[in-house]
Amino acid sequence: MFMLEKAMIGSRRYWGWLAFLLVLIALGGVCYLRQLRYGLIVTGLSRDVTWGLYIAQFTFFVGVAASAVMVVLPYYLHDVRQFQKITILGELLAVSSVTMCMLFILVDMGQPARVLNVLRYPTLHSLMFWDMVSLGGYLALNAVISVVMLSAERNGVPAPRWIKPVAILSIPWAVSIHTVTAFLYSGLPGRTFWLTAILAPRFLASAFASGPALLILLCLLLRRLTSFDAGQEAIRKLGVIVAYAMSISVFFVLLELFTVFYSRIPEEMEHFRFLFVGLEGQRHLVPWMWSSVAAASVALVLLLVPRLRERDTVLAAASVLVFVSLWIEKGLGLIVGGFVPSPLGSVTRYSPTAPEWTIVLGVWAIGALMITVFYKITVSVREVR
Repeated sequence: MFMLEKAMIGSRRYWGWLAFLLVLIALGGVCYLRQLRYGLIVTGLSRDVTWGLYIAQFTFFVGVAASAVMVVLPYYLHDVRQFQKITILGELLAVSSVTMCMLFILVDMGQPARVLNVLRYPTLHSLMFWDMVSLGGYLALNAVISVVMLSAERNGVPAPRWIKPVAILSIPWAVSIHTVTAFLYSGLPGRTFWLTAILAPRFLASAFASGPALLILLCLLLRRLTSFDAGQEAIRKLGVIVAYAMSISVFFVLLELFTVFYSRIPEEMEHFRFLFVGLEGQRHLVPWMWSSVAAASVALVLLLVPRLRERDTVLAAASVLVFVSLWIEKGLGLIVGGFVPSPLGSVTRYSPTAPEWTIVLGVWAIGALMITVFYKITVSVREVR
Protein backbone atom coordinates (compact mmCIF):
# COMPACT_ATOMS: atom_id res chain seq x y z
CA MET A 1 0.00 0.00 0.00
CA PHE A 2 0.99 3.64 -0.53
CA MET A 3 4.08 4.30 1.65
CA LEU A 4 2.52 2.23 4.43
CA GLU A 5 5.95 0.97 5.40
CA LYS A 6 6.71 4.41 6.86
CA ALA A 7 3.87 3.95 9.32
CA MET A 8 5.34 0.63 10.52
CA ILE A 9 8.28 2.31 12.23
CA GLY A 10 7.78 4.17 15.49
CA SER A 11 8.53 4.51 19.17
CA ARG A 12 6.90 2.66 22.04
CA ARG A 13 4.65 5.65 22.64
CA TYR A 14 3.52 5.51 19.01
CA TRP A 15 2.71 1.79 19.15
CA GLY A 16 1.05 2.17 22.54
CA TRP A 17 -1.24 4.84 21.11
CA LEU A 18 -2.12 2.61 18.15
CA ALA A 19 -2.83 -0.30 20.50
CA PHE A 20 -5.13 1.90 22.60
CA LEU A 21 -7.05 2.96 19.48
CA LEU A 22 -7.38 -0.64 18.32
CA VAL A 23 -8.85 -1.61 21.70
CA LEU A 24 -11.46 1.15 21.36
CA ILE A 25 -12.24 0.02 17.82
CA ALA A 26 -12.65 -3.58 19.01
CA LEU A 27 -15.01 -2.53 21.81
CA GLY A 28 -17.02 -0.44 19.38
CA GLY A 29 -17.16 -3.36 16.96
CA VAL A 30 -18.49 -5.71 19.66
CA CYS A 31 -21.23 -3.23 20.59
CA TYR A 32 -22.09 -2.71 16.94
CA LEU A 33 -22.47 -6.46 16.41
CA ARG A 34 -24.87 -6.49 19.36
CA GLN A 35 -26.80 -3.60 17.81
CA LEU A 36 -26.83 -5.41 14.48
CA ARG A 37 -28.32 -8.47 16.17
CA TYR A 38 -30.94 -6.82 18.38
CA GLY A 39 -31.55 -3.62 16.42
CA LEU A 40 -31.54 0.03 17.46
CA ILE A 41 -33.40 -0.92 20.65
CA VAL A 42 -29.95 -1.06 22.31
CA THR A 43 -29.67 2.71 21.77
CA GLY A 44 -31.61 5.55 23.38
CA LEU A 45 -33.45 6.30 20.13
CA SER A 46 -37.23 6.07 19.96
CA ARG A 47 -40.21 6.77 17.72
CA ASP A 48 -40.08 10.48 18.58
CA VAL A 49 -36.29 10.87 18.52
CA THR A 50 -35.11 8.89 15.50
CA TRP A 51 -31.76 10.67 15.07
CA GLY A 52 -29.41 10.97 17.99
CA LEU A 53 -25.73 10.71 18.84
CA TYR A 54 -24.74 8.98 15.59
CA ILE A 55 -26.25 11.61 13.28
CA ALA A 56 -25.00 14.37 15.58
CA GLN A 57 -21.44 13.10 14.99
CA PHE A 58 -22.11 12.82 11.27
CA THR A 59 -23.29 16.44 11.09
CA PHE A 60 -20.35 17.73 13.09
CA PHE A 61 -17.64 15.86 11.16
CA VAL A 62 -19.04 16.87 7.79
CA GLY A 63 -18.11 20.36 8.93
CA VAL A 64 -14.62 19.27 10.00
CA ALA A 65 -14.14 17.69 6.58
CA ALA A 66 -15.38 20.77 4.73
CA SER A 67 -12.98 22.99 6.65
CA ALA A 68 -10.04 21.77 4.55
CA VAL A 69 -11.10 24.45 2.08
CA MET A 70 -9.76 27.08 4.50
CA VAL A 71 -6.18 26.00 3.76
CA VAL A 72 -6.67 24.75 0.19
CA LEU A 73 -8.27 28.00 -1.03
CA PRO A 74 -5.54 30.41 0.18
CA TYR A 75 -2.74 28.14 -1.03
CA TYR A 76 -3.99 27.18 -4.50
CA LEU A 77 -5.96 30.32 -5.43
CA HIS A 78 -4.06 33.10 -3.65
CA ASP A 79 -0.60 31.53 -3.41
CA VAL A 80 -0.30 32.01 0.35
CA ARG A 81 3.03 30.21 0.75
CA GLN A 82 2.73 29.99 4.53
CA PHE A 83 0.11 27.26 4.01
CA GLN A 84 2.42 25.10 1.89
CA LYS A 85 3.29 22.72 4.73
CA ILE A 86 -0.16 22.68 6.30
CA THR A 87 -2.32 22.09 3.21
CA ILE A 88 -1.62 18.37 3.02
CA LEU A 89 -2.53 18.05 6.71
CA GLY A 90 -5.92 19.64 6.04
CA GLU A 91 -6.59 17.34 3.11
CA LEU A 92 -5.69 14.23 5.10
CA LEU A 93 -7.93 15.46 7.93
CA ALA A 94 -10.74 15.76 5.37
CA VAL A 95 -10.21 12.16 4.22
CA SER A 96 -10.40 10.87 7.79
CA SER A 97 -13.43 13.03 8.65
CA VAL A 98 -15.45 11.97 5.59
CA THR A 99 -14.69 8.33 6.38
CA MET A 100 -16.02 8.87 9.90
CA CYS A 101 -19.14 10.55 8.50
CA MET A 102 -19.89 7.54 6.33
CA LEU A 103 -19.34 5.17 9.25
CA PHE A 104 -21.73 7.16 11.45
CA ILE A 105 -24.41 6.88 8.77
CA LEU A 106 -23.73 3.16 8.54
CA VAL A 107 -24.09 2.52 12.28
CA ASP A 108 -27.24 4.65 12.42
CA MET A 109 -29.04 2.38 9.97
CA GLY A 110 -30.83 -0.64 11.36
CA GLN A 111 -30.13 -2.53 8.13
CA PRO A 112 -26.77 -1.26 6.74
CA ALA A 113 -27.24 -3.16 3.46
CA ARG A 114 -29.97 -0.70 2.59
CA VAL A 115 -27.28 1.91 1.92
CA LEU A 116 -26.77 0.16 -1.41
CA ASN A 117 -30.35 0.96 -2.38
CA VAL A 118 -29.34 4.60 -2.78
CA LEU A 119 -26.93 3.51 -5.52
CA ARG A 120 -29.08 0.76 -7.01
CA TYR A 121 -32.19 2.93 -7.23
CA PRO A 122 -30.94 6.53 -7.47
CA THR A 123 -33.57 9.23 -7.14
CA LEU A 124 -32.47 12.63 -8.35
CA HIS A 125 -34.85 14.56 -6.12
CA SER A 126 -33.59 12.69 -3.03
CA LEU A 127 -31.25 14.71 -0.83
CA MET A 128 -29.81 11.48 0.57
CA PHE A 129 -28.65 10.58 -2.95
CA TRP A 130 -26.95 13.95 -3.42
CA ASP A 131 -25.42 13.75 0.04
CA MET A 132 -23.85 10.41 -0.87
CA VAL A 133 -22.59 11.85 -4.17
CA SER A 134 -21.11 14.93 -2.49
CA LEU A 135 -19.42 12.98 0.32
CA GLY A 136 -18.09 10.26 -1.99
CA GLY A 137 -16.80 12.79 -4.50
CA TYR A 138 -15.13 14.90 -1.82
CA LEU A 139 -13.46 11.82 -0.34
CA ALA A 140 -12.13 10.81 -3.77
CA LEU A 141 -10.85 14.32 -4.54
CA ASN A 142 -8.94 14.69 -1.29
CA ALA A 143 -7.57 11.14 -1.47
CA VAL A 144 -6.21 11.76 -4.99
CA ILE A 145 -4.71 15.13 -4.03
CA SER A 146 -3.04 13.69 -0.93
CA VAL A 147 -1.54 10.68 -2.71
CA VAL A 148 -0.24 12.71 -5.64
CA MET A 149 1.25 15.48 -3.48
CA LEU A 150 2.94 13.03 -1.10
CA SER A 151 4.29 10.94 -3.99
CA ALA A 152 5.77 14.03 -5.63
CA GLU A 153 7.33 15.15 -2.36
CA ARG A 154 8.78 11.70 -1.67
CA ASN A 155 10.33 11.54 -5.15
CA GLY A 156 11.61 15.10 -4.97
CA VAL A 157 9.77 16.23 -8.09
CA PRO A 158 7.16 18.96 -8.67
CA ALA A 159 3.54 17.91 -8.49
CA PRO A 160 1.89 17.36 -11.89
CA ARG A 161 0.08 20.38 -13.30
CA TRP A 162 -3.27 18.62 -13.47
CA ILE A 163 -3.47 18.36 -9.67
CA LYS A 164 -4.07 22.09 -9.24
CA PRO A 165 -7.44 22.06 -11.10
CA VAL A 166 -8.43 19.03 -9.01
CA ALA A 167 -7.55 20.93 -5.82
CA ILE A 168 -9.51 23.96 -7.02
CA LEU A 169 -12.49 21.71 -7.80
CA SER A 170 -12.41 20.49 -4.19
CA ILE A 171 -13.12 24.04 -2.96
CA PRO A 172 -16.75 24.34 -4.17
CA TRP A 173 -17.17 20.62 -3.47
CA ALA A 174 -16.28 21.25 0.17
CA VAL A 175 -18.98 23.90 0.37
CA SER A 176 -21.45 21.52 -1.27
CA ILE A 177 -21.06 18.68 1.25
CA HIS A 178 -22.14 20.83 4.18
CA THR A 179 -24.77 22.69 2.17
CA VAL A 180 -26.45 19.43 1.13
CA THR A 181 -26.22 18.20 4.74
CA ALA A 182 -28.00 21.37 5.90
CA PHE A 183 -30.68 20.82 3.23
CA LEU A 184 -31.34 17.37 4.72
CA TYR A 185 -32.65 19.13 7.82
CA SER A 186 -34.11 22.37 6.50
CA GLY A 187 -35.97 20.38 3.82
CA LEU A 188 -38.18 18.79 6.49
CA PRO A 189 -41.11 21.23 6.87
CA GLY A 190 -42.52 19.36 9.87
CA ARG A 191 -39.42 20.18 11.96
CA THR A 192 -39.70 23.90 12.65
CA PHE A 193 -36.41 24.09 14.54
CA TRP A 194 -34.52 23.32 11.32
CA LEU A 195 -36.85 25.23 9.00
CA THR A 196 -34.62 28.24 8.47
CA ALA A 197 -32.92 29.65 5.39
CA ILE A 198 -29.67 30.35 7.24
CA LEU A 199 -29.10 26.77 8.37
CA ALA A 200 -26.58 26.15 5.56
CA PRO A 201 -24.65 29.38 6.32
CA ARG A 202 -24.69 28.42 10.00
CA PHE A 203 -23.25 25.02 9.14
CA LEU A 204 -20.50 26.53 7.00
CA ALA A 205 -19.54 29.16 9.58
CA SER A 206 -19.28 26.57 12.34
CA ALA A 207 -17.35 24.25 10.01
CA PHE A 208 -14.80 26.94 9.21
CA ALA A 209 -14.27 27.39 12.95
CA SER A 210 -14.25 23.81 14.28
CA GLY A 211 -12.12 22.27 11.51
CA PRO A 212 -9.28 24.81 11.58
CA ALA A 213 -9.41 24.71 15.39
CA LEU A 214 -8.75 20.97 15.28
CA LEU A 215 -6.02 21.50 12.65
CA ILE A 216 -4.31 24.04 14.94
CA LEU A 217 -4.29 21.49 17.77
CA LEU A 218 -2.89 18.79 15.47
CA CYS A 219 -0.14 21.12 14.20
CA LEU A 220 0.86 22.08 17.74
CA LEU A 221 0.85 18.40 18.72
CA LEU A 222 3.05 17.47 15.75
CA ARG A 223 5.48 20.24 16.67
CA ARG A 224 5.69 18.88 20.22
CA LEU A 225 5.99 15.18 19.34
CA THR A 226 7.93 15.24 16.05
CA SER A 227 10.40 17.33 14.09
CA PHE A 228 7.62 18.60 11.82
CA ASP A 229 6.75 22.29 12.15
CA ALA A 230 3.90 23.70 10.09
CA GLY A 231 5.22 27.21 10.70
CA GLN A 232 4.24 29.81 13.25
CA GLU A 233 2.81 32.15 10.63
CA ALA A 234 0.51 29.45 9.22
CA ILE A 235 -0.79 28.59 12.69
CA ARG A 236 -1.42 32.25 13.46
CA LYS A 237 -3.33 32.71 10.20
CA LEU A 238 -5.48 29.70 11.11
CA GLY A 239 -6.12 31.36 14.46
CA VAL A 240 -7.43 34.45 12.66
CA ILE A 241 -9.69 32.27 10.50
CA VAL A 242 -11.10 30.54 13.59
CA ALA A 243 -11.68 33.90 15.29
CA TYR A 244 -13.74 35.33 12.42
CA ALA A 245 -15.58 32.10 11.62
CA MET A 246 -16.54 31.58 15.27
CA SER A 247 -17.76 35.19 15.50
CA ILE A 248 -19.98 34.68 12.45
CA SER A 249 -21.25 31.35 13.79
CA VAL A 250 -22.28 32.93 17.10
CA PHE A 251 -23.84 35.88 15.24
CA PHE A 252 -26.00 33.51 13.18
CA VAL A 253 -27.25 31.78 16.33
CA LEU A 254 -28.14 35.16 17.84
CA LEU A 255 -30.07 35.98 14.65
CA GLU A 256 -32.10 32.81 15.11
CA LEU A 257 -32.83 33.69 18.73
CA PHE A 258 -33.94 37.22 17.83
CA THR A 259 -36.21 36.02 15.02
CA VAL A 260 -37.86 33.37 17.16
CA PHE A 261 -38.37 35.28 20.39
CA TYR A 262 -39.04 38.76 18.98
CA SER A 263 -41.61 37.32 16.59
CA ARG A 264 -42.97 35.07 19.37
CA ILE A 265 -43.13 31.94 17.20
CA PRO A 266 -44.57 29.36 19.66
CA GLU A 267 -43.33 26.16 18.00
CA GLU A 268 -39.74 27.35 17.64
CA MET A 269 -39.65 28.97 21.07
CA GLU A 270 -40.41 25.58 22.63
CA HIS A 271 -37.32 24.03 21.06
CA PHE A 272 -35.03 26.72 22.46
CA ARG A 273 -36.74 26.54 25.85
CA PHE A 274 -36.21 22.78 25.92
CA LEU A 275 -32.49 23.24 25.25
CA PHE A 276 -31.74 26.16 27.57
CA VAL A 277 -34.41 26.00 30.28
CA GLY A 278 -36.09 22.61 30.02
CA LEU A 279 -39.65 21.48 29.32
CA GLU A 280 -41.95 19.29 31.42
CA GLY A 281 -39.16 18.48 33.83
CA GLN A 282 -36.77 17.39 31.08
CA ARG A 283 -33.61 19.42 31.68
CA HIS A 284 -30.88 16.91 30.80
CA LEU A 285 -29.53 18.98 27.88
CA VAL A 286 -29.61 22.31 29.73
CA PRO A 287 -26.15 21.94 31.39
CA TRP A 288 -24.69 20.88 28.03
CA MET A 289 -26.07 23.90 26.18
CA TRP A 290 -24.98 26.43 28.78
CA SER A 291 -21.54 24.80 28.80
CA SER A 292 -21.46 25.38 25.04
CA VAL A 293 -22.39 29.04 25.54
CA ALA A 294 -19.70 29.49 28.21
CA ALA A 295 -17.03 27.80 26.06
CA ALA A 296 -17.94 29.92 23.03
CA SER A 297 -17.86 33.14 25.08
CA VAL A 298 -14.44 32.45 26.58
CA ALA A 299 -13.07 31.29 23.22
CA LEU A 300 -14.19 34.51 21.52
CA VAL A 301 -12.47 36.64 24.14
CA LEU A 302 -9.22 34.70 23.73
CA LEU A 303 -9.39 34.73 19.92
CA LEU A 304 -10.43 38.32 19.30
CA VAL A 305 -7.60 39.81 21.35
CA PRO A 306 -4.50 39.53 19.10
CA ARG A 307 -2.04 39.70 21.98
CA LEU A 308 -3.69 36.66 23.57
CA ARG A 309 -4.31 34.74 20.35
CA GLU A 310 -0.64 34.87 19.33
CA ARG A 311 0.42 32.82 22.35
CA ASP A 312 0.48 29.12 21.53
CA THR A 313 -0.92 27.99 24.88
CA VAL A 314 -3.81 30.47 24.69
CA LEU A 315 -4.51 29.59 21.07
CA ALA A 316 -4.56 25.89 21.95
CA ALA A 317 -6.98 26.50 24.83
CA ALA A 318 -9.23 28.63 22.62
CA SER A 319 -9.19 25.96 19.90
CA VAL A 320 -10.27 23.31 22.40
CA LEU A 321 -13.10 25.55 23.60
CA VAL A 322 -14.27 26.23 20.03
CA PHE A 323 -14.21 22.54 19.16
CA VAL A 324 -16.12 21.50 22.30
CA SER A 325 -18.64 24.34 22.04
CA LEU A 326 -19.54 23.58 18.44
CA TRP A 327 -19.60 19.82 19.07
CA ILE A 328 -22.31 20.40 21.69
CA GLU A 329 -24.26 23.11 19.83
CA LYS A 330 -24.11 21.57 16.38
CA GLY A 331 -24.29 18.00 17.51
CA LEU A 332 -26.46 17.27 20.51
CA GLY A 333 -28.27 20.61 20.59
CA LEU A 334 -29.18 20.89 16.92
CA ILE A 335 -30.17 17.26 16.35
CA VAL A 336 -31.97 16.40 19.57
CA GLY A 337 -33.43 19.90 19.82
CA GLY A 338 -35.03 19.42 16.41
CA PHE A 339 -36.99 16.38 17.63
CA VAL A 340 -38.04 17.66 21.06
CA PRO A 341 -40.77 18.65 21.39
CA SER A 342 -42.34 16.63 18.57
CA PRO A 343 -44.74 18.19 16.01
CA LEU A 344 -47.55 17.01 18.32
CA GLY A 345 -45.97 18.74 21.31
CA SER A 346 -44.76 15.67 23.22
CA VAL A 347 -41.49 15.90 25.14
CA THR A 348 -39.46 12.70 24.95
CA ARG A 349 -36.26 12.12 26.89
CA TYR A 350 -33.29 10.98 24.84
CA SER A 351 -30.18 9.75 26.61
CA PRO A 352 -27.47 7.84 24.68
CA THR A 353 -26.86 4.37 26.10
CA ALA A 354 -23.50 2.81 26.95
CA PRO A 355 -23.42 0.75 23.69
CA GLU A 356 -24.22 3.91 21.75
CA TRP A 357 -21.33 5.83 23.33
CA THR A 358 -18.99 2.87 22.82
CA ILE A 359 -19.82 2.63 19.12
CA VAL A 360 -19.24 6.39 18.77
CA LEU A 361 -15.87 6.05 20.53
CA GLY A 362 -15.03 3.19 18.15
CA VAL A 363 -15.68 5.37 15.10
CA TRP A 364 -13.72 8.23 16.67
CA ALA A 365 -10.87 5.78 17.21
CA ILE A 366 -10.97 4.78 13.54
CA GLY A 367 -10.67 8.45 12.58
CA ALA A 368 -7.84 8.97 15.06
CA LEU A 369 -6.06 5.88 13.74
CA MET A 370 -6.31 7.16 10.17
CA ILE A 371 -5.01 10.59 11.16
CA THR A 372 -2.13 9.03 13.12
CA VAL A 373 -1.04 6.81 10.22
CA PHE A 374 -1.50 9.55 7.60
CA TYR A 375 0.46 12.11 9.59
CA LYS A 376 3.16 9.56 10.44
CA ILE A 377 3.67 8.95 6.72
CA THR A 378 3.70 12.69 5.97
CA VAL A 379 6.22 13.47 8.71
CA SER A 380 8.44 10.55 7.64
CA VAL A 381 8.46 11.72 4.01
CA ARG A 382 9.37 15.26 5.01
CA GLU A 383 12.08 14.11 7.42
CA VAL A 384 13.75 12.21 4.56
CA ARG A 385 13.48 15.22 2.27
